[in-house]
Amino acid sequence: MSEISTRHGGPIVVIGSINMDLVCRTEHIPKPGETILGSDLVTIPGGKGANQAVAAAKLVRGKVNGKQVGGQEVYVLGRVGDDDFGQRLLNGLNRHNVKTSYVTITEATASGCALILVDRKGENSIVVTPGANHKLSIADIDAAEGLLRIASVVILQLEIPMATVRHAIAACRRLGVFTILDPAPAPSKGLSRAVYDVDILSPNQSEAELLLGLHQSDGHATTKRSIDPKLVGMDLLSRGPRTVVLKLGKQGAMIVGRDGHIERVKGFKIKVEDSTAAGDAFTGALAVAHAEGVDLPRAVRFANAAGALCCTAFGAQPALPSRDAVEKMMNNG
Repeated sequence: MSEISTRHGGPIVVIGSINMDLVCRTEHIPKPGETILGSDLVTIPGGKGANQAVAAAKLVRGKVNGKQVGGQEVYVLGRVGDDDFGQRLLNGLNRHNVKTSYVTITEATASGCALILVDRKGENSIVVTPGANHKLSIADIDAAEGLLRIASVVILQLEIPMATVRHAIAACRRLGVFTILDPAPAPSKGLSRAVYDVDILSPNQSEAELLLGLHQSDGHATTKRSIDPKLVGMDLLSRGPRTVVLKLGKQGAMIVGRDGHIERVKGFKIKVEDSTAAGDAFTGALAVAHAEGVDLPRAVRFANAAGALCCTAFGAQPALPSRDAVEKMMNNG
């Protein structure tokens, strides 16, 4: 096994889903069997992979301490359908300076879609139809090995086939590439050891509890252990990742490392408009900070700011913040 690279300055590569989000505002999330009226149905480019790529692309360029930073190239490796949504998704990625040369247009297949309800408190409920995302294959990963070899960081999520995720993680380990896994949507049966073999595992607390089997069938945590982020992080760490960065919403995030380092990084107070893609903003920011050689506590604070700012606007990619906005929030505390 190769030693993990500490290379910086290479491209940021996101392997994951590319969806069209159909977003509707509602007074509340409907209960089973309930019909309610919604408003403002809009179609917005999304998908965890595409969101994280756009988040990174918007954060690699801007001003830091008054100086302009250039930033790395950002690539997304994924699939879209040969439909109208597919072309719109590619155009949107290109407008945000995300490189799409490793995105495959899949014939006779619909692009992935996500149906998103957002209530008056800004909380959301999401149903994803994978479409072309579920045809992202091991062969697609192998075809991109030249890109992976020079990457400063590779980001993955779980809206593509698990076999493809496992193969990509193994390829990155072999090539010595730093990896971040956002394990969403978290499978109720947990993950295999091979999927945990990443440098940073970054779930939110609900996802972490699902991975650890700490939920009953009704969705409630069973023990005090499930609400103690330190214990949750340590339990996840024992599964194989080199570091756990546990996202805690408005409370910020917690770092749990193999070296015994445990640190809570405070969040930022904001008024939540829509929490869609906040986790993706966090993950994209974490990757950018790593690519720039920033130490982990500062990287997590940067990611907290990006996630918080994303909650102040509606939609997924349109709400992802710029570098200037994140730096301003960090400077203002």
